[in-house]
Amino acid sequence: MAASSSSFSVTLTTKIPKIASTHHKSHNYQTTHLQFKSSPIRTLLQSTRRPINLRTNAVSIQCLFTGLVEEIGTVKQIGASSNGGFDLKVNAKTVLDGVNLGDSIAVNGTCLTVTQFDKNTSDFTVGLAPETLRKTSLSELETGSPVNLERAVTPVTRMGGHFVQGHVDGTGEIVSMVPEGDSLWVKVRVEKELLKYIVPKGFIAVDGTSLTVVDVFDEEVCFNFMLVAYTQDKIVVPMKKVGQKVNLEVDILGKYVERLLSSGFVSSIATKDSGFGPKANH
Repeated sequence: MAASSSSFSVTLTTKIPKIASTHHKSHNYQTTHLQFKSSPIRTLLQSTRRPINLRTNAVSIQCLFTGLVEEIGTVKQIGASSNGGFDLKVNAKTVLDGVNLGDSIAVNGTCLTVTQFDKNTSDFTVGLAPETLRKTSLSELETGSPVNLERAVTPVTRMGGHFVQGHVDGTGEIVSMVPEGDSLWVKVRVEKELLKYIVPKGFIAVDGTSLTVVDVFDEEVCFNFMLVAYTQDKIVVPMKKVGQKVNLEVDILGKYVERLLSSGFVSSIATKDSGFGPKANH
């Protein structure tokens, strides 16, 4: 793929951060909040911004993941493509095993399609539509950024996580990262519309990592989770800073339940079971 270096160079420029200290609700640790300047890709996307709604309706499942990150890849190139979108080239090894054109690979929890790959140089390329960049935190990536990678499951894959579609529901902002022993507490702020699907001890995919929610803080519009030492070494979240974004995908079961309740399906079943529903003619 021939292109000038400028077409793939993305530089994240940060201003001197404003720092405000707060205390974690459950621990006596001090955390630091940083404000980041938008990346050039995010600035470019502002000109084509459209209202974005959460995916609350049932959607067809074209690929499926477990939320167990297979490896951490590194962004080699990112920039505008000739078709009006963006190309993302990632250095990787494990996910290239058995890869074919058109295969699905989750990059920080976003299901993307492989358009090129080269096992000799250990990299693969995926296309990014403007809507994908608006919806996810992939717009913050730059050359050298680490990313979580997972191939779509096969019929014999161990299901150690939960059902993850790779359809990002929205992004959250890291508001605190507090160590406790060799573990790490992470608190994330989300939109109220998304928080209703998040429940204590429930599943959530954070940058494509299947995690268990510990607590939900309705007043703060936040939830938290804990990363053990092993997990910290296998995913990108611990490498991020307070103020940065993460991709979020809530458990699809909650969205199905909401859809059934709003459609009147449950009430219609209850009516039939009560014996007051319409009777068949004999």
